[in-house]
Amino acid sequence: MLAVGLILGSLPGWEMCFAAWAALAGLVLLATAFGLCCCAMFEASHRRGRRAMPCLWATAGVRGTSWVPTIVGKPMTAVDPPVQERRRGWPDTWAAAWVAERAGADATSLRCTPMDLGDPFDFIVIGAGTAGCLLANRLSANPRHRVLLIEAGGRDDYAWIHIPVGYLYCIGNPRTDWLYKTEPDPGLNGRVMRYPRGKVLGGCSSINGMIYMRGQARDYDGWAQRTGDPAWAWAECLPYFMRHEDHWRGDEGGEHPVHAGPGHDATGRRSGGEWRVEKQRLSWPILDAFAKAAQETGIPPTSDFNRGDNEGVGYFEVNQRRGVRWNAAKAFLRPALKRANLQVLTGAHVTRLLLEDAPEGARDKLVACGVELRIGSDAPVQVRCRGEVLLSAGAVGSPQILQLSGIGDGSRLQAVGVAPRHELPGVGGNLQDHLQVRAVFAVDNTRTLNTLSATLFGKARIAAEYAFSRSGPMSMAPSQLGAFTRSDPGRRWANLEYHVQPLSLDAFGEPLHAFEAFTASVCNLNPESRGEVHITSADPAQAPRIAPRYLATEGDRRVAAESLRLTRRIVAQPALAAFHPREVKPGLEFQTDDELARLAGDIGTTIFHPVGTCRMGRDDEPDAVLDSRLRVRGVAGLRVVDASVMPAITSGNTNSPTLMIAERAAEWILEKVTT
Repeated sequence: MLAVGLILGSLPGWEMCFAAWAALAGLVLLATAFGLCCCAMFEASHRRGRRAMPCLWATAGVRGTSWVPTIVGKPMTAVDPPVQERRRGWPDTWAAAWVAERAGADATSLRCTPMDLGDPFDFIVIGAGTAGCLLANRLSANPRHRVLLIEAGGRDDYAWIHIPVGYLYCIGNPRTDWLYKTEPDPGLNGRVMRYPRGKVLGGCSSINGMIYMRGQARDYDGWAQRTGDPAWAWAECLPYFMRHEDHWRGDEGGEHPVHAGPGHDATGRRSGGEWRVEKQRLSWPILDAFAKAAQETGIPPTSDFNRGDNEGVGYFEVNQRRGVRWNAAKAFLRPALKRANLQVLTGAHVTRLLLEDAPEGARDKLVACGVELRIGSDAPVQVRCRGEVLLSAGAVGSPQILQLSGIGDGSRLQAVGVAPRHELPGVGGNLQDHLQVRAVFAVDNTRTLNTLSATLFGKARIAAEYAFSRSGPMSMAPSQLGAFTRSDPGRRWANLEYHVQPLSLDAFGEPLHAFEAFTASVCNLNPESRGEVHITSADPAQAPRIAPRYLATEGDRRVAAESLRLTRRIVAQPALAAFHPREVKPGLEFQTDDELARLAGDIGTTIFHPVGTCRMGRDDEPDAVLDSRLRVRGVAGLRVVDASVMPAITSGNTNSPTLMIAERAAEWILEKVTT
């Protein structure tokens, strides 16, 4: 562009004008031609790959009364659950297909050796999400263990999963999202809210914001205190974060390292695991200015949110590899698929757990001996387990499956037509989530994604930047800049988290605004409010009732009001003055505590961190569903391993803590086998 400017500047009068228009037209034509060529080439390639390759994914077929997995020579789409994809324009298609193929995200790499479902497995893992993929990897490492991994969704061969900005195309898409909705919530002034949950290999790690965040040391020390088990203390959990971490910083040395890597060593002779953590690949002047403004209010700068105290402001680290999403399926499942002792089923819905009475005199009342599942419209299949059944279906799916199996509050179960088998009233309770309150500010004298992506030329430039260098806006996590701070100075620790984006829109899924703007979303890290997840029918296909009960306490409403005031204080600092920020949403007319608290209910949305619905606890806690080793109370051979086990939500994003939980559980499970 500099060379073009110099050439144009040397031309006189009308020649310069003509040359300028010619150069601009040439650039537009070049970008358009590039897009059309890529569209034709890569969309055709992507379609050929989906239609021509025989399916090598295990699915179920009937042979008399014996159910066994078979390899069928059908199109790949034949084994995935039926979905109705949203229609996308051709630029989306070619860009996504090309980058996904270059990233090695094609579905043909997912292969699995078939085994007989009629023979008992040593371990059955329900849910191939964040926790389930790690469990399948760890438990199948010993070739003597027969492991079955069951996923209700499809494979992660949808190209937009792998492009970071593609979360916009995955959330709200029936191919990758369960499409849950909440009940009308009093704290949200009666609003119904979408509640995204991953329905695909990798689970929520395939559709989330990719932010790597452990939380605060006090979170885990609190777990240890609540459960009475020191194994959950921060000092004990940290090695299990590091066990699978492949961090760009690497092992920093010293007496007490907090990161591992870089690079995964499968032999284990040096640190470095499968879970890649990288710096983001772009920065924005408006976000840099927000960070300086936050510092001017007293929030310290930080380059690492993951050392036990995340207070500070800085750019988030993300689960990406060279600008491509790094989900749990890539990190943990694909390396294990070559193992003959691992079986993976997609499109398989678990309808209930198989439970038998425990032997007389046993400590537990029941024994989990397998699962009943349904593939498509076929008749239910029963699969037996001689070891442990591991429920990793998430904070919505895990309590749903327990309740469908007769484990939960007996009176509630009877009311919906499920015969109670084991009384555990805490199943489905204790739901916690982070509610974000979004403030939008229009700005001048800078560029944001609102206008950069508003034109065909801008879109072409963004696509080309990502295609050739895996950087630019298409490599963006949903939020780039983060800040952790206190809603008031009297608090002992950071209780707020900011997600700051160089864009704005009225609501998720709506078009970007036509003016330059940024969004500062803030959430209460430690909400007092508790919700619930309960089935409303004995039909496994019926979505459960989700009632988060946001802002149900005076303390939560007060923190919401304080957080909006703090946002305004940050934006008013000198560091942002050159950009002339103006509050567009919610608006300066809201000032009092009552006005701001009601406003939070009007504009607050989930930040997709539901936890706690099968919480662990002490033996004397009637609402504790699990013991501290994640075993379901009163049911032998059954554990829950996912975010639902958390007694209290972590102070940050919840995906990485879920991996740590799975890492701990895998060790405990294998210890039991060896002893």
